[in-house]
Amino acid sequence: MNSPKNDENAFWTIFGYMLSGLLIWGGIGYGLDRWLDNDLFLLGGLIFGMGAALYLIWLRFGRN
Repeated sequence: MNSPKNDENAFWTIFGYMLSGLLIWGGIGYGLDRWLDNDLFLLGGLIFGMGAALYLIWLRFGRN
């Protein structure tokens, strides 16, 4: 059985993965948009970042 402290740590870990995936890959997409004068890389970066974050969360917590 998980203690409340472990559940809180898991919550913050998941939150950190999701936020960092969006910020890092969204930032890369934004930079590519500005550099290439395009409008699709930001959306692609946000989607890829969220997908990568969810995959990392599944690797860390979902494979039991």
